[in-house]
Amino acid sequence: MSLFALAELENAAELVHAVVPATPQYAWPLLARHTGAEVWVKHENHTPIGAFKVRGGITYIDWLRRSSAPGGVISATRGNHGQSIAFAARRAGIPVSIVVPHGNSEEKNAAMESLGAELIVHGRDFDEARAHAARVAQERSLHVVPSFHPLLVKGVASYALELFRAVPSLDAVYAPIGLGSGICGVILVRDLLRLRTEIIGVVAEEAPALARSIAAGKSVPTQAARTFADGLACREPDPQAMAIIAKGAARLVCVREDEIAAAMRAYYAATHNVAEGAGAAALAGLVREGGRMRGRRVALILSGGNVDGAVLRQVLDGRTPAA
Repeated sequence: MSLFALAELENAAELVHAVVPATPQYAWPLLARHTGAEVWVKHENHTPIGAFKVRGGITYIDWLRRSSAPGGVISATRGNHGQSIAFAARRAGIPVSIVVPHGNSEEKNAAMESLGAELIVHGRDFDEARAHAARVAQERSLHVVPSFHPLLVKGVASYALELFRAVPSLDAVYAPIGLGSGICGVILVRDLLRLRTEIIGVVAEEAPALARSIAAGKSVPTQAARTFADGLACREPDPQAMAIIAKGAARLVCVREDEIAAAMRAYYAATHNVAEGAGAAALAGLVREGGRMRGRRVALILSGGNVDGAVLRQVLDGRTPAA
């Protein structure tokens, strides 16, 4: 399954790079000592919004600007997707409303508002916020920006293109999974470049909908996604993402909350980079697999660093935050 051709991806990368420079990928010796593998980290926490999602926002809003003239856009998020849409919409002069659930990250909320978004708080979780965004869109005649769409995947896939071209002969890439745009981009670029790299998806044990769905061969929504790693907190898989992941990922690894917190501490100690919960999940997955990757060349997607200070303090104090 392919959502775009290599030439289309390269054009999208040019569009992204006109706004967001390519992010670095570094091999960190202390992470190698910690895991036994040669570990390269793709630092998507270094984008202007501190997360990989900005790439998809740029490509989607550019398409929308050229194809229609919406009076405004609306989307639902736990934070990074909303920042990406607000970032790109402001540049295009398009009003944007973002729906977040109650209890969402205060610092991510503030970041979205600082980018000009109207913030609407509704629902217990992302999925309820998403349903409310659809209702508000009808009431106000707004364009709904989905959380998973081929244009979003094509944009975020530009980080995978950078990674694979910068670091040849990768044996494996570990990528976190929320709704799935990031790992789908990695899988599709791997296939376009005809590489044999294994792609391993990492999900939170407390948000197991995707893992259960792929195991069952059909969508298996859950009643809750209670992980402090809010970027992983999805309880209803996207069918298109599920199909790409089921076909293209070597396996999925489920990690506990304490393992995510430990990976955040490991990133800080080894690299002095702050990783949010979802951003640290790939490292947690590698550690969970023990010596399986010993001696191999592995990349980790540090998808974002947007974690509230109070949560980070708990993690660095050796505690596991509550969802």
